Amino acid sequence: MEPGGQVEISTPPRESLSDLLKVVAADVDHLQRLLEPAGLRLGSRGADPFRPPHRLLRVPRYAAMEQAFAPFGPEGITMMCSTAGLQVCLDFGLLEDLPKRWAAVHALGPVLNALFANSPGVAGRRTDWASARMRSLYATDPVRTRPAAVCADPAAAWARRVLDAPVIVVRRPGPDWTPPRPLTFADWVAGGLDRPPTPDDLDYHMSLQFPPVRPRGYVEVRYLDTPSDGGWVPPVVLMAALFSTAEVVDATLAATETAAGRWLAAARYGLHDPVLARAARDVVELGCAALTNTDVSAEQADAIAEELHRTLDEKTPGGRS
Repeated sequence: MEPGGQVEISTPPRESLSDLLKVVAADVDHLQRLLEPAGLRLGSRGADPFRPPHRLLRVPRYAAMEQAFAPFGPEGITMMCSTAGLQVCLDFGLLEDLPKRWAAVHALGPVLNALFANSPGVAGRRTDWASARMRSLYATDPVRTRPAAVCADPAAAWARRVLDAPVIVVRRPGPDWTPPRPLTFADWVAGGLDRPPTPDDLDYHMSLQFPPVRPRGYVEVRYLDTPSDGGWVPPVVLMAALFSTAEVVDATLAATETAAGRWLAAARYGLHDPVLARAARDVVELGCAALTNTDVSAEQADAIAEELHRTLDEKTPGGRS
């Protein structure tokens, strides 16, 4: 359970996309059965439009996070307690593929966030945003929630970012895990605390970085709003198709070139932004053509393509009805 009562499930990876879809569907069904006796059901948006954020989990990690985010305003506690995302994890491919795949997954971010945005408000605020969830994430703590660098050596850039990021949690006995003084992880390595950091401390520090795309030995895509029941299938399959071959990745970069970096425009306007709308149409066409690179059945591929086009038309002003 997440701080505000959100329930997270994490399905083990699968080599087969069709197998993954079956396993995730079974996990969701099982979760729903667990919730039903308590009169609970899964939500259908990426942000809670009704309740103000309220932390249910009284554990040291989240207490320290809340304290660290508070100086930036209310978005940190909102992100922690009132938002939920669909996370899609992709492999890096071969080492020589890393820079292009890293660039493509970031360039796709604003486009897919706009295409699948479904959180037009959180706790009665931001009601005119396409993705109030992404807005809250973006404003939580700029050092740890803004997009990572897209460059020729993303691994080195990420390592530097992690070292330069402030430490907001130091695990120790007792309920208070707030750091005794402001410091970065590099400061800690240099002797800033009464003990040196361990590899486990580094792993924990990295778990407290929340960019829209996070490297974890694989690519963890975090920029999609949680969809309604069953709505998770089209974005998952679309992303798998868009990263199915090096040629499709190249085409994805070309299709999203003009939209790269438009994170706030995507969160604010969705596909009402004409640049994002054009890129989304190109991305959907490219992804649908690449569905044959996956192992989903022809019948399921047709259904997913139809749903993607329907979503595109519904979200784009003047789209087909």
